[in-house]
Amino acid sequence: MQLAGRVALVTGAGSGIGRASAVLLAREGARVAALGRTREQLDGAVAEIAGAGGEGLALVADVSRPEELEAAVRQTVGRWGRLDVVFANAGINGVWAPLEEITPEEWDRTLGINLKGTFLTVKYALPHLKERGGAVVVVSSVNGTRNFSNTGATAYSCSKAAQLAFTKMVALELAPSRVRVNCICPGAIDTEIDENTERRNTDRVKLPVEFPRGSHPLRDAPGTPEQVARLVLFLASDAADHITGTEMWIDGGESLLRG
Repeated sequence: MQLAGRVALVTGAGSGIGRASAVLLAREGARVAALGRTREQLDGAVAEIAGAGGEGLALVADVSRPEELEAAVRQTVGRWGRLDVVFANAGINGVWAPLEEITPEEWDRTLGINLKGTFLTVKYALPHLKERGGAVVVVSSVNGTRNFSNTGATAYSCSKAAQLAFTKMVALELAPSRVRVNCICPGAIDTEIDENTERRNTDRVKLPVEFPRGSHPLRDAPGTPEQVARLVLFLASDAADHITGTEMWIDGGESLLRG
């Protein structure tokens, strides 16, 4: 088992990439604190972790609220005495709309969860990661890093670009403490996130683009949460012990075509 004896905190663990990663990390020996905003989803994730032979802990918290994140980390360390892996996955698409239609409140909500949430997750985990060294994996996106053709996704793309900058800044700062920080940039993944996306009048500002042979060169279909989870496991494990401050795109070549 690649993570035997270690403890991992996974945010946004109730569904999609977070849930698949929480289960895989547990299968590889980690005890997993599954954090999210919906108790029912988290209980399902913990049950799946148990079914895979692992040990999980459900933590209901909003990553944009410092007091809730701090309490969740404290509960994790109180339960298992350590923290070795942090997967900062929680995020939203938010509102996609022409710039003049996005309200300041909508902008703040997207940046608050995606960017501030990443900052808070790493900030409160940091004292414990520094004790033995550890691994942080941040979920960014192809949007804002390679792909700028999703017109209307300005707030989302800015948050994702900033997550990549955060990764590189923090990786250098934490290297002396043997804490590795890397960033993954998924393309289209078959999750529920699109169901929680509000699109308003994006057709008015969208530039027409046609992909006659499909928009995913490697295979004409979105990726799966399980495929992303395998990359998370690699970056969290000792197999990646000389990798830090690095972004990895996992999109079947989509961003090379769309960028």
